[in-house]
Amino acid sequence: MPIYQFTAQRIDGTVQSLADYRGQVLLIVNVASMCGLTPQYAGLEQLYRRYRDQGFSVLGFPSNQFMQEPGNDESIAQFCERTYQVTFPLFAKVDVNGPNEHPLFTYLKTQQPGLFGSTAIKWNFTKFLVDRNGKPRRRYAPTDMPAQIEDDIVALLRQQPATVN
Repeated sequence: MPIYQFTAQRIDGTVQSLADYRGQVLLIVNVASMCGLTPQYAGLEQLYRRYRDQGFSVLGFPSNQFMQEPGNDESIAQFCERTYQVTFPLFAKVDVNGPNEHPLFTYLKTQQPGLFGSTAIKWNFTKFLVDRNGKPRRRYAPTDMPAQIEDDIVALLRQQPATVN
């Protein structure tokens, strides 16, 4: 089952179907503006700019579950644009764990569990790499820097999506 069944609210309030990303390689990240790992926004933006014309996108999902994203969607968007010149798609703030977690994260965590099979997201900037067919292929720890993921992204960009008859 691919990720295309899910929708999510963009940071500007519009609802977007993840089916709009069909055929792209995606890096889905739970992000936060007041975290020691927040400078990863720069690396994520570099990857996005380098590979977006080849069918790659970063999807950023702010979350305050670790008390590192207290602002509202408007202030988050302004911070990302002003501080890191973020142009990749940002979504409205979501829960990534617990009873109110976004269904996309429930799916990603069951498809790509973490260390020792844990499905919980332990911290901000956990990353999920999704192939051109919408299948989650790998989960990365918060401390895995965007540049460390580049080779995996390039490998998936070389693969063509399956054709649907």
